[in-house]
Amino acid sequence: MTKAELTRKLHETIGITHKASTVDVEAVLDLIKSALGSGEQVKISGFGVFEVKQKNARQGRNPQTGEKMTLAARRVITFKPSSVLREAINKAE
Repeated sequence: MTKAELTRKLHETIGITHKASTVDVEAVLDLIKSALGSGEQVKISGFGVFEVKQKNARQGRNPQTGEKMTLAARRVITFKPSSVLREAINKAE
């Protein structure tokens, strides 16, 4: 589902204007981005937890040349789904 599809669904489901639904979706995504950017955890009840974790520098290699190289330390975003979401996904099969 794309952001445009999400705003359209919000517009259809709640009945607010398309412009208002776009603004609302953008606002929520901006809040999540800023919270994750500052290292905060984002918990959405019944959905899951977004968290920023630190990965240490490590040895790697260039797959084309086989040359060894050091991969820099970086921050990554992880997502752990709630049990409610996991159950909903597994029921859909």
